[in-house]
Amino acid sequence: MTAGGGNQLISIHPDELKFIFELEKQSFCDLKVVNNTEHHVAFKVKTTSPKKYFVRPNTGVIQPWDSCAIRVTLQAQHEAPPDMQCKDKFLLQSTVVPTHTDVDELPPDTFTKDGGKTVEECKLRVLYVAPSAHGSSDDEAANSMQNSENNSGLQQLKEERDSAVKLTQQLQHELDMMKRRRYRKSDPGLSLTFAFVVGLIGIMAGFLTNLLLSSPSTK
Repeated sequence: MTAGGGNQLISIHPDELKFIFELEKQSFCDLKVVNNTEHHVAFKVKTTSPKKYFVRPNTGVIQPWDSCAIRVTLQAQHEAPPDMQCKDKFLLQSTVVPTHTDVDELPPDTFTKDGGKTVEECKLRVLYVAPSAHGSSDDEAANSMQNSENNSGLQQLKEERDSAVKLTQQLQHELDMMKRRRYRKSDPGLSLTFAFVVGLIGIMAGFLTNLLLSSPSTK
């Protein structure tokens, strides 16, 4: 999306400056300026409050289809605006310049609208965000992720516990069947099988007990 609604030469991302505002602390916001043309495009950043902000670079030349990163730093402030509403504005001007033009070679009238020269302008508003609101959003995201991981682990533990219960019940049923067959006829091989199943049930019972003791409470 092109910031400003109708710029052809450049795009700006994001289309507003958002600062985490804390008294006596600096804050910064990064912008990405993209040249949408096959020409060399020069840009210049202006603000209604030049003493409050530090812009680097505030002027530059972007090669065709290339981009440039701009960092805007809000200087430490001694007081906050009413209701955290900032009225500061930024203006980013852009115009086509001759190929291989260096930023140090830009003439003083580069961004002056005269002689039919096209100078596009994009206005950017400024937003102040309280650190508590920003931190709260991060905390909520972290808590949500932690809860999701806990629920996933609990569900897996329940599935393992249910599987162990079913297997134990199945072995117990087979043991009962073998008991009944054992009393009906005497078979040396049957005694060995019976002993094996009894031992296996003992192992499963111990595993199930440990699983139940380690399972977190679901209340």
